[in-house]
Amino acid sequence: MLLFHFYRGLYGGSKLQNHALNSRVNGEFRNKFDSLGNDLIIINNGKYLIHIDYLCVDGHDISNVCCKIIEKYIELLVEKINELLTENAEARIFEIISYAILRNHYKNTTVYFGYTRDTVEEMQLQLFKTGRTNANDGGIDFVMRPVGRFFQVTEVNDYDKYLLDIDKVMHFPVTFVIKTKAQKEFVWAELKKHIASKTSGMAVLEERYERAIEEIITINELRAWTKELDNDDIDGIIRDIDVYYKLEMNLDMEEEG
Repeated sequence: MLLFHFYRGLYGGSKLQNHALNSRVNGEFRNKFDSLGNDLIIINNGKYLIHIDYLCVDGHDISNVCCKIIEKYIELLVEKINELLTENAEARIFEIISYAILRNHYKNTTVYFGYTRDTVEEMQLQLFKTGRTNANDGGIDFVMRPVGRFFQVTEVNDYDKYLLDIDKVMHFPVTFVIKTKAQKEFVWAELKKHIASKTSGMAVLEERYERAIEEIITINELRAWTKELDNDDIDGIIRDIDVYYKLEMNLDMEEEG
């Protein structure tokens, strides 16, 4: 039962409690292991169990080992996600993966909001994707609630675009998510040089642009944050990538069974 509930809670696991799992799996199991006698999946008043004969080997319970195998599979998925976070990544893929990581990273942060002291309540940060890649969204790729932060995904080598994005949102603070392995301190230093050059050293303009850069996030931070997430968060990342990849590529969403 422990094993069943464990994989049912993972991405796509909710769909395993259906005909494909119950009948088809048992049918395939009998075709290959007919001599064992018992079905693999046992149905009991609407509940689904794995037959105990196949969870005990020489008197040892292997359900915990099975859970560890699944956890290792999740670990390998995270490694694969991190491998896709490269400077050569296709723009849409990078934006989708960075959004999935950021959304699940920030949702673990709690803030307190209210119009009066009596109405203050605890809330988790929520990140929303505003549209498809390269959409005419006014320089906003992600928006955070309830604190009101703007996020823009961009390349590192076109600093003019950074300033254009800032201008589009009337110098409202923007967090730049940059497709680079360079340290964010280096990017910030280079960006400050560019701002000084474009503003001809006018202090008031320099300050206006610099104050509009709330934070710089690079591939380094994205990869580091995946290591801090638990299995539920990783499951959330995989779900988000699946949803927004299908949306971006105009693929039909599977109907929930």
